[in-house]
Amino acid sequence: MSYLKKAIKKYFQSFYFFYGYLKFRIPVILTLSILVGVLDGFGLAMFIPLLQMVDGEATADPEQLGNLSFLVDGLGYAGIQINIYSILSLILIFFVMKGVFRYIEGYLRVVYQQYFIRTIRVKNADLLSKFSFSDFIKVDSGRIQNTFSAEVGRVNYAFGTYFSCAQALIMVLVYLGLAFMTNAQFAVLISIGGALTNLVFKRLYKKTKKSSIEYTEQSHIFQGLLIQKVANFKYLKATSLIFKYVDKLKDSITKIEKVQKRMSLLDTAMQAAREPMIILVVVVVILVQIKFFSEELGSIILSLLFFYRALSFLMIMQKQWNSFLTVSGALDNMTSFIKELKDGGEVYGSATFNQFTKSTNLTGVNFSYAEKQVLKDINISIEKNETIAFVGESGSGKTTLMNLLTGLIKPSQGQISIDGVDYKEIDIRTLQRRIGYITQEPVIFTDTIYNNVTFWDLPTEENKLRFADALKKAAIYDFIDELSQKEQTLLGSNGVNLSGGQRQRLSIARELYKEVDFLMMDEATSALDSETERAIQNHIDKLKGQYTILIIAHRLSTVKNADRIVLLKNGMVEGVGSFEQLINSSDEFKRMVSLQDFALN
Repeated sequence: MSYLKKAIKKYFQSFYFFYGYLKFRIPVILTLSILVGVLDGFGLAMFIPLLQMVDGEATADPEQLGNLSFLVDGLGYAGIQINIYSILSLILIFFVMKGVFRYIEGYLRVVYQQYFIRTIRVKNADLLSKFSFSDFIKVDSGRIQNTFSAEVGRVNYAFGTYFSCAQALIMVLVYLGLAFMTNAQFAVLISIGGALTNLVFKRLYKKTKKSSIEYTEQSHIFQGLLIQKVANFKYLKATSLIFKYVDKLKDSITKIEKVQKRMSLLDTAMQAAREPMIILVVVVVILVQIKFFSEELGSIILSLLFFYRALSFLMIMQKQWNSFLTVSGALDNMTSFIKELKDGGEVYGSATFNQFTKSTNLTGVNFSYAEKQVLKDINISIEKNETIAFVGESGSGKTTLMNLLTGLIKPSQGQISIDGVDYKEIDIRTLQRRIGYITQEPVIFTDTIYNNVTFWDLPTEENKLRFADALKKAAIYDFIDELSQKEQTLLGSNGVNLSGGQRQRLSIARELYKEVDFLMMDEATSALDSETERAIQNHIDKLKGQYTILIIAHRLSTVKNADRIVLLKNGMVEGVGSFEQLINSSDEFKRMVSLQDFALN
């Protein structure tokens, strides 16, 4: 079974991809397609005895049906008189049953297609949420955006065209089978001719596949440029560089247009050539049958009818296959993207973290990135409800140390433990739920103030009280209470209608609403003016003793009241102590203070 699975995966990659999501649903659809084809063929076959009886014959001659003679013979075995009425009734039954099965097949195909696309979206969302931060920062944001939006739609289209192609192939095989049962010699000749026509299109298929891959790559680039334009709109607009940047977007759009045009022209050429080539095959085979094999035209009518149906579905199959190839690049991209998400998935421990009670310890912690050592032999102990500041020049390892404490990255060597339990043993998600994380650029969602702070919690009385308490602790309650829509006020993109200080207070309120143990602030006030920074810092100071507060700061004025300050230099701990202790014991810290003396007065 494993060998069969490997063979299917190697030679039928697309089928294997779809089967991974749909399982038993695929054979159900294909079986229904077979039934539709067989019933249609039986219905068509019954027109031969019908024509015989219309011509005045007393009864139908089953011999002209070849191996399908059992259809007429079956009426006699059932005790039903063979006449024009019984033949018409049987034709009607076959086509009604065909219609019923076609409806069931179409209905299930719609249901299964929606199930497939929902499953793939949900799976990707889950995989991305479990994607490790260290792997995430290496991925092109344009690729993520394009794969989650446009590429999903193209994969959905690939699903539809792939199985339309598979169903057309089944119909071709069914009609070929019926044709062989009727006139094997004629069927062989037509099959050879049909196979030769398919060879003509093989080169065009390769070009379409190549263009599809190129289209996916260009779409990644376009989405990446678009994301960056939106993210940096203010800068681009203020410097008038936006017009030069738009030229890059236009160039990307032009490249996508050229690829789409190429694929469309290939598809048009194939559609225009298919039917003439197939009719050519039919004409040649009929002439060969009559001239060289002395076959009477009447003896091949039914076989020809089946083959015309088969060739019609062959054209559909070729069209659907080419349509599938135009989006197959999206399928390849989705397959590799899912694999990348799986390979970069976070490994979670089994221990559940409930609440911080004692201390967090870093013992002999080292961290390297791209063969460069960022942190070396870090040994720090952080007590519950202690306020600790990490200071040092740019590149000293402050943010990396914070990323380690939040569990975003793992140490290359050494151990981080909390309340005596190694981070590796903890389901890090349960710890991160107890962390309030505040960055230099506040995270504001385009929604109401209430939803921004509560992260879309239901507006129950309990949640409203927690919401109000968080606003008061973040010193923004009065401002919101004065707004006409109060907490239901809609915020623009990234809180554009708020000041920097108001945005930062809202982001602090969100973390306090969560009922956290830790407040981690990565340059949380450095982008604010001095007055706003001092106001927010005063409110943060009021939270001392209620939370374990970890602060990264360049401005030393914001950490004067910290219980301890950890001075980092070149990825190593240069000194630890209170502000006064470091002033007296560390020349490096004294130098930093003297450079910022204006900010300390």
